[in-house]
Amino acid sequence: MDFTFTEEQQAAAETAKAVFADVPPDTVPSPALTPGAVADDFDRALWARLADTDLLGLTLAPAHGGSGLDPIALCLVLRESARALARIPLLETSAVALTLQQYAPEATATALLPRVARGELVLTAAAHGRTGHDPAPLSVTAHRGHGAWTLDGHTSAVPWAHHADHIAVPAHTHDGHTVLALLPRSRPGLTLTAQYGTHGEQLAELHLDDVRLDDTDVITTEGAWERLHGLLTTGTCALALGIGEQVLRMTSQYTGKREQFGHPVATFQAVAVQAADRYIDLRAMEVTLWQAAWRLTTDATGSLPAAGDIAVAKIWASEGVRRVVQTAQHLHGGFGADTDYPLHRYHAWAKHLELALGPAARHEEELGDLLATHQLG
Repeated sequence: MDFTFTEEQQAAAETAKAVFADVPPDTVPSPALTPGAVADDFDRALWARLADTDLLGLTLAPAHGGSGLDPIALCLVLRESARALARIPLLETSAVALTLQQYAPEATATALLPRVARGELVLTAAAHGRTGHDPAPLSVTAHRGHGAWTLDGHTSAVPWAHHADHIAVPAHTHDGHTVLALLPRSRPGLTLTAQYGTHGEQLAELHLDDVRLDDTDVITTEGAWERLHGLLTTGTCALALGIGEQVLRMTSQYTGKREQFGHPVATFQAVAVQAADRYIDLRAMEVTLWQAAWRLTTDATGSLPAAGDIAVAKIWASEGVRRVVQTAQHLHGGFGADTDYPLHRYHAWAKHLELALGPAARHEEELGDLLATHQLG
């Protein structure tokens, strides 16, 4: 597979690198032992810069004020954002917007997407269900009657929900279909309860009690939720890759300067072997990420659906990012445990992403089921 990026994709990555270079990790609040210690809001100034450089509309059509690029370009930008630990809902807003562009009624897309590209509208998604272990649509029920939809249920760990204008919520109907509802945050019947991730950022548990929505707010087209879930998952793998690459770079710089017995510790075989193993992890994370992003971009057919490639990317991302940060903590010695040192923040974010992706064993089972179903020859 040729993973050479197009000129447009490379330009997006370079633009992102320049924007996020102004956000040194030292300015990112450190996760504290007490919940809510990280800043209350996301980085609005950075969000405005992303809008000014057209990165918020990266994957939207020119008719909606976007650049018309693809999920691969989005993953390149997300990787750069993770290297800087950028505190912005870029993944969630971009994934929901791209799904709306493809599946929402034209009137809804026309009303919302240009505002997304201008940075005026923040979107997020409820992708983890009640516990993170069950399919998200099962946590909310959707019933249509008297010309409107009614939603009931609750779902947890929704990122940036307290600051989003709309929240995409998957729900199931009585006949077993999945719909995707776009809820305004102020909709009557919707209550948000504060939760906190391991990275110290505020999440939300959503309680839906007889929430009423119009037909234009509910996408019933088959495949909408699967598309959104695939984008969110693959984007999370891109974030994990960006964090892992930055952590390994920090480790290389530290071990190259730290001396023991008159020599840099990087010259010691035990240190070099551990760093090399983590480099292999990152390269595996990268190649599986681009394979998954390519399948989302092209909708290419094959022996397995795109879910197979996404499962492989999740296996490497969830395991790989954990191994990278653990090795970095070990090779940094006491500095690795210092909460004033940037590595602590990267470790907290890596753990959050690992938990968001779920255990590799579960993805291996998912991949096994896909292989059994499609019986590769």
